[in-house]
Amino acid sequence: MQRSVKFISVLAVALVTLLGFGVRQAVGQTTSDRSSILIEVVTHGQASDPFWSVVQKGVEQAGKDMGVKVEYNAPPTFDMVAMGQLIDAAVAKKPAGLVVSIPDAAALGPHIKAAVDAGIPVISINSGSDVAQQLGVLVHVGQTEYEAGLGGGQRMAEAGAKNALCVNQEVGNAALDLRCKGFTDAMTKAGGKVEVLGVDLSDPTGSQQKIEAKLQQSPDIDSILTLGPTGAAPALKALQDLNEIGKIKLATFDLSPEVLTAVKDGQMLFAIDQQQYLQGYLPIVLLTLYHDNLNTIANPVLMTGPGFVTKDNAERVIALSQAGTR
Repeated sequence: MQRSVKFISVLAVALVTLLGFGVRQAVGQTTSDRSSILIEVVTHGQASDPFWSVVQKGVEQAGKDMGVKVEYNAPPTFDMVAMGQLIDAAVAKKPAGLVVSIPDAAALGPHIKAAVDAGIPVISINSGSDVAQQLGVLVHVGQTEYEAGLGGGQRMAEAGAKNALCVNQEVGNAALDLRCKGFTDAMTKAGGKVEVLGVDLSDPTGSQQKIEAKLQQSPDIDSILTLGPTGAAPALKALQDLNEIGKIKLATFDLSPEVLTAVKDGQMLFAIDQQQYLQGYLPIVLLTLYHDNLNTIANPVLMTGPGFVTKDNAERVIALSQAGTR
């Protein structure tokens, strides 16, 4: 699974890079000719987050490679009102393209539709694969969250887990809810059960204490799935404090240097990898090609994940993570 996903993703980058070169030759453009092209990116994830910092790096590198101007913005916390305002502000600049994540279609849909109605091509990333087409989005780049959660549940069950906790740091975020739903369905089908525990990661210590309290109240819990690196950190500390490392299985969505080290050292079972660098990189390339040559691509582009990082391949990914691209 991991090797095939990585191959498809590398192939995709190669194809769009070659296509971009061909388009420049065909229309007589050079990268300097694109300096006035502005592509706005608005996500729900802050660049200070270890996951979203890699997305931003992909955005910025694609901007350099394609010779276009890019701007990345996100609200300081998970705030759909603030994110809607950022989308409106981006639209007001009349960019050549807009990239958005869609964690809450009900809240963000009107803002995205306004961008489409204004004639701005929109690509969604990360969350929103299930609603992108109905909102008029050109293409969605990412993984399907339910299927990724399903795969995580299957792996957890195969490892012997029976009673799991799904730690959700943003209950109400449709993408994260779908991850827990897929995980729950897979575990249930295998004869296990899952309980969702909501935490507030703006208070890491409080989150750790809440996880510890839950584990003490429910000693039959034998496994934990967190939905991102910032959720994995307090869960790992909770297991360390309770001396449960190796006894309670821990896995997470998404990568960070700390997550990869924990996987390599056997403290975590696996990490679900959606290759967020590509989620930042590919939309800039696709929007540039759309601007230059009206190139489009079938919807959705699900080549960024899910893949799985385990103890067998973690060390190879660590060096790439330290470079900020994984």
